[in-house]
Order: sequence, then C-alpha cells, then structure tokens
Amino acid sequence: MTSFIPEPKIFACKQSQVLAKDIAEAFGIPLGNVITSTYSDGEFQPSFEESVRGSRVFIIGSTHPNSDHLMEMLLMLDAAKRASARHITAVLPYFGWARQDRKDKPRVPIAAKLVAKMLETAGATRIITMDLHADQIQGFFEKPVDHLFASTVFLPYLKSLNLDNLTIASPDMGGSKRAYAYSKALESDVVICYKQRAKANVISHMELIGDVTGKNVVLVDDMVDTAGTLTKAADLMIERGALSVRAICTHPILSGSAYDRLEKSKLEELIVTDSIPLRQESKKIHVITCANLFADVMLRVNENKSISSKFLM
Repeated sequence: MTSFIPEPKIFACKQSQVLAKDIAEAFGIPLGNVITSTYSDGEFQPSFEESVRGSRVFIIGSTHPNSDHLMEMLLMLDAAKRASARHITAVLPYFGWARQDRKDKPRVPIAAKLVAKMLETAGATRIITMDLHADQIQGFFEKPVDHLFASTVFLPYLKSLNLDNLTIASPDMGGSKRAYAYSKALESDVVICYKQRAKANVISHMELIGDVTGKNVVLVDDMVDTAGTLTKAADLMIERGALSVRAICTHPILSGSAYDRLEKSKLEELIVTDSIPLRQESKKIHVITCANLFADVMLRVNENKSISSKFLM
C-alpha cells in the first residue's frame, strides 16, 4: 500500500504577491491562501488558511529592506513548520542583506550569515534564490541552496537586440567574473570599471580599464541600488567613445534618487527582472520576468529532477 503524498503548495509574502501569482500560474497550481492580521502597533501575524500537513510548501518572498519583508518570511516559515509541512522551501528571488557578507572593518556584523541562520531556524529545509551578491553566501547555509542565474532570462533578450561591436562591462572589479561569463556566452569583449568609494553608495573616483570606442556596451551587475555607479559608468563610457550603453541588473532596488539619476544619465536602457517590484515606472527600465525560471526549478525540485541546466554561469 502506497502512502498518500499531498500536492505541493505555494504561498506568497505580501511584497512578492504579483511575482508569486505568476510563478504559481506557470507551476500549474493556484496560489495558497494566507491572511495577515495586523496590530495597531504594526506587529503582524500571517496565517495559512488551508492545511499544509505533510505537504511540500514553497514560500515566495524577496527580503529587501525594510526589515518587515524578512520578518514576514521568517514568520511564515515558522507557521509552516508548526503546521507539520513535510518540506519547506524558502524561495527568495532577492536575498536581502547580502552585501554584509564579511567583516570589512572591525566591530561590524556579517548580516548575510545571520539571515541564513535565521531562515534555517525558522524552518526552511531548502533555499531557492537568484544572483546572490556573493557566491560564497551559499556556504552560510547548512541546508541545500539552489542558486539560480538570471543570465538564463537575460541572454535571449540581449541576443535579440543584435548589437554590433558588443562589449560587456563590469561596473567594478568584484563583478568581473560575471562579466566574463556573459562575454563568453555572447562572444564579446570585456571592459572593467575601477572605482573607489568615499563611503557606502558614494563614489569618489572611477576609471575605465579597456577600450569602448565605437562599441555598444552592456554593463552587467547583480543589483542596482542608488544607480550612482551605473550612471557614472555609462556617462564615462559615452565620453570615451561608446556608441551606446545599456545595463543589466538582476535586482532593481532603486532607492533614493535612483530614478532621477537614470533619467538624467546617458544610459539607454536598464534591463531588470521582477525579483523586486518597481517603486515607479520609467521609460528607461525594461522588466523581464523571472517567474518561468523559478516555476521550472520548483517543479524539478518537487519531482526530484536535476536543475543543472539552469546553471549557465
């Protein structure tokens, strides 16, 4: 006699409702019902309004600031664990707090490590995420981590542009590995920007390593926050003779004056995924959904199939 295994279930944190609905539709099941109660002081309590006992549960939510987004994910993981879910997968299209992945000066936290431990303690038995700020963050977890690359959705779009004299650029030294991976796939040249920061989000000096004269340049990065680096790099490349400059950034944080900087810059187009919902629309921003990528991987995980085809870089 074979034991009954419940169907997988997908739930969404509030900040990722739209993306989660698209993922669930591509997966082939409806989004699960969650009700969130909020106290007058801002404390909130999510509640699964259906049984998850014995189920494989996927909880979708990016953990970008503010900290309520991370807290909601933790509470939903804990709720699923206490409701006897069989497997609990935290699906984090954007893994927040990842820039604090090491001690770059004395007496500071390693927030990425702390968040990893919090997710596991709350009940996550598996993590699915995309384009971590640093690959080594996978090692902060004791549970399996499926680290997806947005290149699988970006590369077809880049190829469709049919850009002549294409050159891939990294906005800093740390992103050179990512830039070289894109250049290999597109058989293009690579240039790198060297920048020095006065403090976080403030660039004191930027220099270009490589020639962009007569080139159509595509800057590649994992996230865009204030857009200071991207816009400064784009303006510098146009000054050095580039024909056009576009940027690919997986996670559109776009805080502070980012939208204003984009509009005023010589950046022709910013290509992003929907891992984080945009705060406002912009004619310069082109969004490519990552819903099908996550749905495909979640289906493979549910059916215990290989996902190695999704690792292009």
